[in-house]
Amino acid sequence: MRALVQRVAHANVVIEGEEVARIGGGLLVFVGVATDDTSADVDYLVRKVSQLRIFDDENGVMNLDVRQVDGEVLVVSQFTLQAATRKGNRPSYIHAAGEAVAVPLYEEFKQKLATAIGKPTPCGRFGADMKVSLLNDGPVTIWLDSTEGR
Repeated sequence: MRALVQRVAHANVVIEGEEVARIGGGLLVFVGVATDDTSADVDYLVRKVSQLRIFDDENGVMNLDVRQVDGEVLVVSQFTLQAATRKGNRPSYIHAAGEAVAVPLYEEFKQKLATAIGKPTPCGRFGADMKVSLLNDGPVTIWLDSTEGR
């Protein structure tokens, strides 16, 4: 399971011209589920995202996590994070999980992350054509891969 985490001043998701999710300051988390992912991968990423110390403390040092700054988290499914690009110029998505595997793990990730941060996690819609807007704060962008936790 992979996550691309961006510290944002604000972010939103629009589907078919309708805004379906919006946050102020916090984290925008893109999530890509692989075919061999399990609940253990979810738990690893939830822990990393909720405890990632990428917000400034009173000394301007990135030392606080999203909970400590009362930030919000927006979660967006993005199967393209599982792209294999080693060969050729056309990405292969052979490692991206299909709906039967991906949807339950994506839903589990959102629920467990909401519990970990103590507030709801607005989200995009799995499989939808989404327009995601954000103002990256920093910029701060972190790549997480649950295979690092295995």
